[in-house]
Amino acid sequence: MSSVAAINVQSTNVRERVSPAEWQVRVKLAAAYRLAALFRWTDHIYTHFSARVPGPEEHFLINPFGLLFDEIQASNLVKVALDGSILDDPSGMGINPAGYTIHSAIHAARPDLHAVLHTHTRDGIAVSAQLRGLLPISQHAIAFSGRVAYHGYEGIALDLDERERLVEDLGDKSVMILRNHGLLTGGVSIEHAFQQLQSLERACNIQIAAQAAGNEQLLFPPAEVVAKVEQQARRHAEGTGPGVARHWDALIRQLERVDVEYKV
Repeated sequence: MSSVAAINVQSTNVRERVSPAEWQVRVKLAAAYRLAALFRWTDHIYTHFSARVPGPEEHFLINPFGLLFDEIQASNLVKVALDGSILDDPSGMGINPAGYTIHSAIHAARPDLHAVLHTHTRDGIAVSAQLRGLLPISQHAIAFSGRVAYHGYEGIALDLDERERLVEDLGDKSVMILRNHGLLTGGVSIEHAFQQLQSLERACNIQIAAQAAGNEQLLFPPAEVVAKVEQQARRHAEGTGPGVARHWDALIRQLERVDVEYKV
């Protein structure tokens, strides 16, 4: 029996012991992991997505430390309390300590953000290592104008005292570039956080491609155009428009053409 199959056998009763609302969040979060694998945003087993568990308890779901993103299922996600207590770990694998540092900080400080997604993609890290960060040179990037926070690199996120500085740097924003490290987005839902991450990843892809000709060749739109796009993108940024659901539904159709194992 494969390791993933063994995990499935051990976790068959997860759906029975959680609320329907939690199960729905588990399915969506597992889909987000599988989509990230499909889009090749993964860094082996080392990055992490999380989502708040519905209800008054301040619990969140995150991936078991050791599974690849394309092995994540609704039933093998780990439930964690803000103080780090493991409440439900079907696979027995525990969680990434750096993931706990980052996600517990944001879930504790920002109850408006129901999901937090973090990646170590090549282009995301490349942009994070540039002095000027994300440049307003594409429609994708300009839509983030005025909305990107930056957090300086302090080493692997194992020191719990970094949480205070991380939250301070994030402020009231839901998009952050972790310097020399990667990208992070939050959202009022998993769907919203994923849409933001996909757009941010695309903006970084475009920037790195455009810079191949040299920074002196980059064309920056006028300030008034940047301001116009910022206003146009506001509903998209807040996750309140109908586009979030349409975007997610299309992603699920794309995923389910190749993978339906996420929802077990």
